[in-house]
Amino acid sequence: MALLTADDVLNKKFQSTKFREGYDQDEVDDFLDEVVATLRDLQGENDDLAAKLTAAERRIAELSREPMVDVPAPVVAAPEPAYTPPPVPVMPENAPESATGMLALAQKLHDDYITSGKEESDRLVADARVRADKIVADAEETSKRTISALEQERSLLERKIDELRVFERDYRTRLKSYLENLLGDLDSRASTMPARSETSI
Repeated sequence: MALLTADDVLNKKFQSTKFREGYDQDEVDDFLDEVVATLRDLQGENDDLAAKLTAAERRIAELSREPMVDVPAPVVAAPEPAYTPPPVPVMPENAPESATGMLALAQKLHDDYITSGKEESDRLVADARVRADKIVADAEETSKRTISALEQERSLLERKIDELRVFERDYRTRLKSYLENLLGDLDSRASTMPARSETSI
């Protein structure tokens, strides 16, 4: 059954009864049942939109409290090249055999390893910082887009609810006016009907 509109109510015509003044009671009852069904459907749609609006507001509040939502999976970078220690210098044939010469050579080897290890450590830390900054930036951008979309949806729902409230208020006003006019017309007709004469026994 299609929902009634305000024009349907205003333009509704009832069939007159054949044997007495007034309208067919069954037809009036059926029409009022349609009016009730329409109002119930409108109320149901209004409640559904209100529930969606509440859910959207709750989701926005959650996202506002958790800025790191929907963090995208980190990009898997190419595997880091294996750390290669500096080559051990080959002792020349005429290398000094004294203890002082051996100590100097060991110190040089130690310094080379320390320098190479620090450079590798600095490179790994810098790469990790770049990847972390990118993940944080992507997460913040995703959060902003999600919150913006939910706010737009909330705005649309609020506008739809306002439109339904205006329609319902106008519909109720027109329906009340129509029914009051209908009852007034029925009362007027009843008062103008000639009184039946009493038959004496």
